[in-house]
Amino acid sequence: MRHYTGLDKMIHSFDQALRSLVPGATSAHRENPAQNLDSPLGVSEARHVAGLMRVNHSGEVCAQALYHGQALTAKLPNVKREMQQAAIEEQDHLAWCEDRLVELDSHTSLLNPVWYGLSFGMGALAGIAGDKYSLGFVAETERQVSLHLVDHISQLPPQDLRSKYILEQMNLDELHHRDTALTAGGVDLALPIRITMTAISKLMTKTSYYI
Repeated sequence: MRHYTGLDKMIHSFDQALRSLVPGATSAHRENPAQNLDSPLGVSEARHVAGLMRVNHSGEVCAQALYHGQALTAKLPNVKREMQQAAIEEQDHLAWCEDRLVELDSHTSLLNPVWYGLSFGMGALAGIAGDKYSLGFVAETERQVSLHLVDHISQLPPQDLRSKYILEQMNLDELHHRDTALTAGGVDLALPIRITMTAISKLMTKTSYYI
């Protein structure tokens, strides 16, 4: 098995960041859940849906960064593999959200590099704290993401089945990642950490909707 130097890891991390942040750089491994669906929207409806999908895209950028940071500092090989596999599955979400934004003639958030940097740092710190806390961090993150997705699904225009099917599949995947993390030994995080995560999530949600 090849031994990766510190420089190798830095280059790999930089490549992962670029793939997460540059539009069109990430391809889905699975077929888009909204394939062959037609969802006509009015101008104001399309603008609102674009805002919601931009928030969800930013959330997936954060998820990528969290998993990349945790995989970098995780101690146990099996935990590293779990983080790497989860990041691959989250790439589908990133691509699906980006595709929908293109369809809506909109754009991804200009703040994504900021969210990526913050999330990568938090993920790396969680990995340093220990694998059980790292897995607990994943579980709590996915729980909060699921709550956002359920709320966004409820805000979609009734005829927007394209966005609905994408978000519903994303939610199923997030809940699966949460359950996997808990089964692998994740622990509940302390209340102050959960509150901080919620506050950062709300900041990201409110700004990425518009910017």
